[in-house]
Amino acid sequence: MAEKNVTLVSEFLLIAFTDCPEWGLPLFLLFLSIYVISLLGNAGMVLLIRVDGRLHTPMYFLLGHLSFVDICYSSTIVPQMLAVLLQRGAALSYTCCAAQFFLFTFFGSIDCYLLALMAYDRYVAVCRPLLYVTIMTEKARWGFVAGAYGAGFSSAFVRTITAFSLSFCGDNEIDFIFCDLPPLLKLTCGDSYTQEVVIVVFAIFVIPACMVAILVSYLFIVVAIMRIPSAGGPDNSGHSSQEDRVVSVFYTTVIPMLNPLIYSMRNKEVKEALRKVLKRAELY
Repeated sequence: MAEKNVTLVSEFLLIAFTDCPEWGLPLFLLFLSIYVISLLGNAGMVLLIRVDGRLHTPMYFLLGHLSFVDICYSSTIVPQMLAVLLQRGAALSYTCCAAQFFLFTFFGSIDCYLLALMAYDRYVAVCRPLLYVTIMTEKARWGFVAGAYGAGFSSAFVRTITAFSLSFCGDNEIDFIFCDLPPLLKLTCGDSYTQEVVIVVFAIFVIPACMVAILVSYLFIVVAIMRIPSAGGPDNSGHSSQEDRVVSVFYTTVIPMLNPLIYSMRNKEVKEALRKVLKRAELY
């Protein structure tokens, strides 16, 4: 079969939000503020867990890694998004686009695995309290985290190699805030069915699998709580490109900012550790 003569794409143009230039500066200031708060919150959580011995427990060990990954996760996307807003578009080389896709997938996968591990930690603490110290040992938690990083790397590597083995031709404009898979697939030429199947299969081992693990863990926790006589029961707890952009902004900027608040700032141990650090600062 004769090979098709196509013009290979050497760079991609990110043009998200450029259709509303009057919103460029307000959105830039908004996302910059969210990004700074996210960095300060997550970095502060990592530091607090490291300096206070009372937080050297399996739960906060996992939370510390979650905060670190959230810093890397949002830093992979948000600076590029801010450049797009400020410059009304930005050019990204083929290599940089692939690197961004890999890092986004890598840290995003680890984030999911860590959330699943935190759910498992709570399951053991609530449903198997007598075995907690023997299951969540220091060696075990390091093994869990290493497994999360290793699985995240493997998934991101395969998905990146598969995605960028496609041929990109013609239009190189991406109406998105970063090099994500859906907008990239719109620029491909030729048959991409096999690559898409491989990418979807590996994606299934990340988000759906982690969601199942989280739901099952908390289901057992709810059942265990409801069996306690004195307990009151469980706590209350085809898209357009425009919708995709809104969703992507939420999970790349807002969620990393909220994680430290959701998982830590309402905990008594964290508040006490924070007071202790502030008192030390006042002495100096």
